[in-house]
Amino acid sequence: MKTAFITGVSGQDGSYLTDLLLRKGYVVHGVVRRSSNIDRPRLDHITSDLRMHDRQFFLHYCDLEDTTNLRRIILHAHPDEIYHFAGQSHVGLSFETPESTCDFTAMGTLRLLEIIRDLDPSPRFLNMGSSEIFGRPAVSPQDETTPVAPVSPYGVAKAFAVQMTKVYRESFHLFACSAICYNHESERRSPAFVTRKIARAVAEIRRFPEAKLRLGRLDTTRDWGYAPEYVEAMWRIMQLNEPTDVVLATGRPTSVAEFLSYAFEHAGLDWKAHVLTDDRLIRPAEPLSLVGDPSKAERLLDWRAKTTARDLARLMVDAELKGQAGMLAEGDRLVTVVGEDVGA
Repeated sequence: MKTAFITGVSGQDGSYLTDLLLRKGYVVHGVVRRSSNIDRPRLDHITSDLRMHDRQFFLHYCDLEDTTNLRRIILHAHPDEIYHFAGQSHVGLSFETPESTCDFTAMGTLRLLEIIRDLDPSPRFLNMGSSEIFGRPAVSPQDETTPVAPVSPYGVAKAFAVQMTKVYRESFHLFACSAICYNHESERRSPAFVTRKIARAVAEIRRFPEAKLRLGRLDTTRDWGYAPEYVEAMWRIMQLNEPTDVVLATGRPTSVAEFLSYAFEHAGLDWKAHVLTDDRLIRPAEPLSLVGDPSKAERLLDWRAKTTARDLARLMVDAELKGQAGMLAEGDRLVTVVGEDVGA
């Protein structure tokens, strides 16, 4: 029975990976930040299961800057595999909080690598990278050899983490990899991201036709996949004979406008009647097109993304419609979330 250690376990990817590893028979230790909010809805189905909670699944409280406690927890868990998902994950917010973004995302990765470097035997390590490390690339699609040129504090922090992981792999012979992930969404996506905002808005507009959704650029293009498929690929990276970095992507570009059309059409609505553009919601620096080349993942992992952007939009809208069904009294009104964050 293998043991895995996951930072950011309560997030979208951490919760899906936990589900996957528990099905595979792993013991899973997850790290969450101590906060006044103790609700972790993505993990409720696990923590409420007495067969799993504190038997096969264990939660630990720790901030990534607390190196002493982090080392203590890892020594206690004695993991075979460490999956590093924690960090400030919103590209737009990184312009407002660049220091904390770099501390959590960049230095948090370095602290983990330093701990792993001292362990014998050292566990396998996977860092979740991001397509944002490529910034505004001159080539499309991008692959593992595309030059790193980020244009946001988030992208810079992720680039540091990816490159430092490679340094430790080559210098200290660690099994250390980065999954360079393009946007991957799901019903568990944070409402701060544009795909979830769109899905939530569709559900509200179905009930309140006068509601409006405000967004920034609609011509921005991203490579949107389905998160549960991506964590499967991350696990496969950790089972390779030799460590390496791998781009995880669908290889198919989709604009924000196209995603809008898929989501609204699924609910029988015309998005152009309900969506307003607002220049105040445009980021200081916005990559217009990020599309990944999944060839290496297909070759090494026998993995390819199956869910299309159209199917993804339908899944997310259905989840929002189901979640709101029967919960609103006449005259109640959900708040339409405005703005967008298309970061991976």
